[in-house]
Amino acid sequence: MKEVVVKRDLYLNKLIRKKNNGSIKIITGLRRSGKSYLLNNLFYEYLLKDGVKKENIIKLALDDDRNREYREPDKLSEYLYSKITNETDTFYFLLDEVQFAISDKEIQAKTPIRLYGILNGLLYLNNVDVYITGSNSKFLSSDVSTEFRGRGDIVHVNPLSFAEFFSAYDGDKYDAWDEYSAYGGMPMLLTMDSDEEKSEYLINLFKNTYIKDIIERNNLRGDVAIDNLIDVLASSVGSLSNPTKIAKTFSSNGINVSDKTISTYIDYLTDAFLIRRSSRYDIKGRKYINSPFKYYFGDIGLRNARLNFRQQEHTHIMENIIYNELVMRGFNVDVGIIEHIIRDENGKRQTKRLEVDFVCNKGNQRYYIQSAFSIPTKEKMEQEQASLDRIDDSFKKIIVTQDRVKLWRNEKGYVIMNILDFLLKENSLEL
Repeated sequence: MKEVVVKRDLYLNKLIRKKNNGSIKIITGLRRSGKSYLLNNLFYEYLLKDGVKKENIIKLALDDDRNREYREPDKLSEYLYSKITNETDTFYFLLDEVQFAISDKEIQAKTPIRLYGILNGLLYLNNVDVYITGSNSKFLSSDVSTEFRGRGDIVHVNPLSFAEFFSAYDGDKYDAWDEYSAYGGMPMLLTMDSDEEKSEYLINLFKNTYIKDIIERNNLRGDVAIDNLIDVLASSVGSLSNPTKIAKTFSSNGINVSDKTISTYIDYLTDAFLIRRSSRYDIKGRKYINSPFKYYFGDIGLRNARLNFRQQEHTHIMENIIYNELVMRGFNVDVGIIEHIIRDENGKRQTKRLEVDFVCNKGNQRYYIQSAFSIPTKEKMEQEQASLDRIDDSFKKIIVTQDRVKLWRNEKGYVIMNILDFLLKENSLEL
C-alpha cells in the first residue's frame, strides 16, 4: 500500500492553540477520518519540534492488542501515573481509541465510567496535558462533553476537505473533483488505485463499522427501520424532509414506524457523525421554522456507497460538498427562506416561498450562498438570483457553480465563482 501524507493544518493548529489550557483535548469525528494520524503523527511531531523531550510524550494506543492490559482501568491508571517522573516537566499523554477502556457492563448498567474518573483525576496535576481520541458505540462527543465536568475541549475532525484531498492527489484539479465527488474524503482512499477497491472499502466501512456501532450502542438488532432510514436520507440529500414525512413513506411500503422513532434514529445517525441536519431560517422574519429540514452526509463518498454508487445526482452531490465545506470552515449553516407576495391571474394575493441554499453565520459574518450546478442561460441565472434579489440587507451574496468560469461580480453585486475556486481558496468567501 502506498504511503500518502496529508497536512491537516486546520486541526493541528486547533490542538496547538489548546495546548496546556487545563482541559482534556477530545478529538472526535467520524471513524477513519484521520483522528489517530492527527494525534500520533502530526501533533507528536509538532511537540518534538517544539522542544518537548521524547520521554515526556506518552503515546498509548488502546486498540493495539499489545496494550490490552491497559484497557483495565486500574492498570491504565497505574501506567499513566508511573510516567510522571518529576514535578517540573510537563508530560503529554496522547491516548488513542480510549473507548477500549470502557467496558460493556459500564455501558449497559449506565454506571459511572471509570475511564472518565481517571482522566479527570489527571487534570488536578499541574504538569500534565491530556489528549484523547475515540469514536464508536461506546464513545461519542455527546457523552464526553458532559463527563469531563466542563473541562473537556472538543476538536472535531472531518473527513478530508477537497483542498486537503487535492494536496495529496496525483492529477489535475478537475480529475480530483470527479474522484472526490464520487468517493469522498476518507483518507485511506488516497492509498488505493482502483475504483473497485475504493467502492468496496466504503461499502464495507459503512456496513461493518458505522452501522454496526449504531446498532450495538442503541440495541437495534433486527430492526429494519434504521437501514431503510439511511437509504431514504441518502436518496434525498438536499431535499426537504422530516420524520413525519419519512414515517408516511415507510408506511406506504409496509413498514410501520412512528415519526418519534424516526426522529430518535436520526439523532443516532447525527451522534455518529454520519449525517448533519440543517434547519430552515426565515430571513425576513428572523426566525427558525421547525420543520421540514435538510439532511446532508458527513462524507459524500459514504452517501454514494450506501446507494452502491447508483444515484449520482451531481446537483445534490455538489450541494452536500459545499455544505460540508462551510461547516468545516466553522460556519453555522441554515437553509434560508424568503416569503414574498405575488398575485395570480385573477389578482388574488398569494404567499410564495423562495429558498436560499445556505445562510452561513460565524460571529458577525454572514453570507448567502446559492449552489447552482450549471447556469447555461439568462433564465437560469434569473432563477438562481430570485431569492437573493429579495434579501434587503447588505451581507454578501454568492452563487457557486460547476461551470468553468472566472470569479466575477454581476451588475447586482453578486459574486459568481467556480466550485473549485470556492473549495481550493481558503479565503474564497472574501474575494
